[in-house]
Amino acid sequence: MKNANTNTLQSLSDDELLHRLLELTQQSRRVEADLIAHIGEVDHRRLYAREACSSMFSYCLEVLNLSEAESYFRIAVARAARKHPVLLTMLGDGRLHLSGIAVLAPHLTGENCESVLARATHKSKRQIEELVAELAPKPDVPSVIRKLPSRPPPAPPAPPAPPAEAVRLFPERVETPAPPSPPPPAPPPVVEPLRPERYRVQITASAELRDKLERLQALMQEDLAAVIEAAVTEKLERLEAKRFADTKTPRKSIEQTDTSASSRYMPAAVRRIVRKRDRNQCGFVDSKGRRCTECRNLEFHHLDPFGRGGTHDPARIGLRCRAHNLYHAEQDYGKEVMDRYRQHPDRASEPSPSYLAGEEAQPSSWSMSEA
Repeated sequence: MKNANTNTLQSLSDDELLHRLLELTQQSRRVEADLIAHIGEVDHRRLYAREACSSMFSYCLEVLNLSEAESYFRIAVARAARKHPVLLTMLGDGRLHLSGIAVLAPHLTGENCESVLARATHKSKRQIEELVAELAPKPDVPSVIRKLPSRPPPAPPAPPAPPAEAVRLFPERVETPAPPSPPPPAPPPVVEPLRPERYRVQITASAELRDKLERLQALMQEDLAAVIEAAVTEKLERLEAKRFADTKTPRKSIEQTDTSASSRYMPAAVRRIVRKRDRNQCGFVDSKGRRCTECRNLEFHHLDPFGRGGTHDPARIGLRCRAHNLYHAEQDYGKEVMDRYRQHPDRASEPSPSYLAGEEAQPSSWSMSEA
């Protein structure tokens, strides 16, 4: 059953819902900054001792019931804010976030504080890590392939459940088998900036990949990093040539290309122009002038819907991420039409004129999802 709060939210218009979410986020930031200030003052006065806690970290865990990560970040930011009070102001108005301040804090000084914080304003954690790599560069890590420690063997399968009759007659003799413990998760890949333009990349590879890398390294007689970069570059060129028609020797120019709506297939010359013009990034821009930053899973969007006679004129086609391509399609055709169309087995990325007229959609030789 839906609660009253859910019903209230469902009654809001789209604009009202977005406005309220923005207001709540701003309030949350102000409360977060106030919380950090209080943690800093309690830590400074060592008031945690009177609450039977040996440290501010223990107080956050045991009294405030924060998680280890929440406690660490907030204490680190609180201590940095006592040295640089502007951090609380920037946290409260949204120019900096908690994890970003925690990354920056050890590298802030009285001399560089103003300039560094200006560069970090409205940056993601990853971008701030790159800034820190510039402030405190690290040396390159050595290229190495090593075997990870063996994992413990999997738990034996659970014994079969006792018959229902035995459970009924002798419940005290029936032992409930413990559920098998889940296997430990694989460590996530690591991409860490060391200094400007240099990164440490760490992955967990299979034995087959290890063997392939060693064979390729023997053939190329290069450092492991150079081998991987060459292999990735070659694969990237092939995929971009297939998906975006990005080639050094194109067969046709845009002047030699038919851009009419004779078929759904988008000519290679059009894909090349659109991708280069949009710089391989979603081209959606909102009412405030902000452009979507997504660069993955891009699709070609017809500004004049293909299902309503749009052509392949590159001036009327743009790159869109999947979310914004769907957003445009629902605006062009309606949400109900698109929900029904997505269930069709032979669908392309948008309805054809025959489908909109009530006929069956025809299979297409090209879909925007290929891009």
